Amino acid sequence: MDLNADLGEGFGRWTLGDDEALLDIVTSANVACGFHAGDPSTMHRICDAAVARGVAIGAQVGYRDLAGFGRRRIDYDLAELHDDVLYQIGALEAFCRAAGGQVDYVKPHGALYNTAAVDEGQASAVVAAVRAYDPALPVLCQPGSALARLAAAAGLTAVGEGFADRGYRPDGTLVPRTVAGAIVDDPDLVVARAVRMAVSRQVETADGVVVPCDVASICVHGDTPGAVELAEQVRAGLVKAGRTLAPFVSWS
Repeated sequence: MDLNADLGEGFGRWTLGDDEALLDIVTSANVACGFHAGDPSTMHRICDAAVARGVAIGAQVGYRDLAGFGRRRIDYDLAELHDDVLYQIGALEAFCRAAGGQVDYVKPHGALYNTAAVDEGQASAVVAAVRAYDPALPVLCQPGSALARLAAAAGLTAVGEGFADRGYRPDGTLVPRTVAGAIVDDPDLVVARAVRMAVSRQVETADGVVVPCDVASICVHGDTPGAVELAEQVRAGLVKAGRTLAPFVSWS
């Protein structure tokens, strides 16, 4: 099983989360590329640290929305969205190469992630940008989403991702952050949900329905209060359940 977190989400003098500590726990790092968060120096630092630890690096591409942290939907011109995604992957690649690594996969962030899960237009723009950059790059996304379906149709590898600390709706999409039940903050429950995803490929929705959740990677959000301790507990729970932790890009 792969364990990932969103990292490098500071900007300038503003910091968010303990990136160094999380890099000692996770197997894959979704690195902000400067649009929803992040800046060149932060990307440089995270890439150096991730390569040194053998952590896979993903380009976490988002809307051009620093003020809203990329969590506000934008009805982009699709050609512009394509170019913004392509730009972000290339920017992160420069720092990966300088560190002796590479961009290993792509994962949309925030509102782009949620929109591309259901909106074929925006999903197709993301897919086209990834294909234009490197058709061998996997896309980390929700299983059964529009993005997963279109990525697979375009010959890309769609890797299923689950969120142990987020609420789900019966259709497999995430509960919006503006709605009660969006965040799961009980550590014991988060660990139990992660183990259930890894072992049974299921998740319980906010209204108590159990639905399929076929995932290869589990995300713990780096900006969640107590994220480091929570990630440690999730990792320990997965290992106790018999799961070996390794970057999904390293699986044969």
